[in-house]
Amino acid sequence: MRFEIFRLNEAGGTAEDALIAEADAVRGIIDNAAATGERLYIRPVEAAGAAAAGASTF
Repeated sequence: MRFEIFRLNEAGGTAEDALIAEADAVRGIIDNAAATGERLYIRPVEAAGAAAAGASTF
């Protein structure tokens, strides 16, 4: 399963970046965000992968 992970802006909570990650990588991303104080929004990616087109890494 894949997830789309958005890094949220500190001021307004709007999404700054998006990352598509496999389920086994999500825990590490969450742990890193918790250690650095980043705010994330995570949602499953549709089976067709339509959301993956505009994603980047952060």
